[in-house]
Amino acid sequence: MRLKPILLTLAGIALVAGAAAAGVVGWMVFQPGPYGFAAGTPVELAAYKGPAPTGAPAELANANTAARGAYIANMADCEACHTAKGGTPFAGGRAFVLPFGTIYTPNLTPDPETGIGKWTDTDFLNAVHRGIAPDGSRYYPAFPYPSYSLLTDEDALAVKAYLFSLKPVKQANKPNTFAFPYNQRWLMMIWATLFDPDRRFRPIEGQSAEWNRGAYLVEAAGHCGECHTPRNLMQALDQRRKFAGAVAEGWNAYNISSQEVSGIGDWSVEELIAYLSTGHAEARGVASGPMGEAVELSLSRLTKSDIAAIVTYLRSVPAVASDLPKLAGPAAATPQLAAIGDPVGQRIFEGNCVSCHAWTGAGALIGQAQLTGVRAVNDPSGANVTQMILGGTGRPGSPHPYMPSFSRSYSDAEIAAVTNYVTAHFGSAPSRVTPADVANLRAQN
Repeated sequence: MRLKPILLTLAGIALVAGAAAAGVVGWMVFQPGPYGFAAGTPVELAAYKGPAPTGAPAELANANTAARGAYIANMADCEACHTAKGGTPFAGGRAFVLPFGTIYTPNLTPDPETGIGKWTDTDFLNAVHRGIAPDGSRYYPAFPYPSYSLLTDEDALAVKAYLFSLKPVKQANKPNTFAFPYNQRWLMMIWATLFDPDRRFRPIEGQSAEWNRGAYLVEAAGHCGECHTPRNLMQALDQRRKFAGAVAEGWNAYNISSQEVSGIGDWSVEELIAYLSTGHAEARGVASGPMGEAVELSLSRLTKSDIAAIVTYLRSVPAVASDLPKLAGPAAATPQLAAIGDPVGQRIFEGNCVSCHAWTGAGALIGQAQLTGVRAVNDPSGANVTQMILGGTGRPGSPHPYMPSFSRSYSDAEIAAVTNYVTAHFGSAPSRVTPADVANLRAQN
């Protein structure tokens, strides 16, 4: 007689648990669009009455097809991901180390055997918009097709035309190292059904032409949210915490919403333009890691009007608190000069860093070497400072900021020591980076 109420109780618990699970999934799936925060009415592109927000900018109206295609490829930042370190541009082979394995980007040159030389227009659009390869297999969303699905067919095919103009490179694609069940590509069909709306960009009536252009550049081509927006449990972008910051390739991709403490709400228009177009804004820091690549290979190649449009759009994104380790806040105008407990970090800094950065942290010769006030130095996690020491940034002779790599020069313990010295000496709060932390980041480079 007691079995019935027990079964009813278990059934009730199962129903509640099922409803809760369904609610969680629904919360992740049914969320605002990438620019759903904006006031106004989305309209189909053909019905939009303002200047076209897609395609190459007005400055390139008279350029030939190849030049327009190259510009749109720069907008989409294709080269950064599809070029192995030290490899041929667009030939693929770049490794992305993820928690469940390593993924290698494919060859985008028009080689017919190892590249995309046999792809039709339909093949290319299916890949860019839907994450479907010519053989019907599914791409992992490390390839940002949920963002690229906003690209117009015309712009996507302009990128294809540009890629087909490149010299073919015969370089076989490397297999990914995902273990079961992550190696089951068919599961991406379910993921894409939930999280890729496969819908082209729709301008918003009620927003300015510059804002709409910026929205297209940021959300479709530039796919900024892929690095700067946190992900939910199913690894889709959480648009409710838009641009609140995330981790990309072991780097902290900081908050770029209009939040004033951890975001860019207190940056001036001039500072944002300088940072995006040159990779440096005075007293704000240097674009490094993935962001440094984005500046060098994409943003610095855009017109002034497009950079201005990006800034206009970014400044409209609502403030969201950061989920990254809380930043310590702005550093004092002068660094903390108290003695640091570990002399190893100070010794390394003296031997290799002070000639460029100066003991004051103000930069010995150029403003790009300034440490005081820089966001990464004020981040108590010390992650980006460690990454800078390990990998450096830029290339010698480049017009963008350059710093050499010290990865081969020092052990994990020594790099941890100098990271902690820099944050304690020039920042608002010291980091507590360990040799194990450095080893983990080193493995991702």
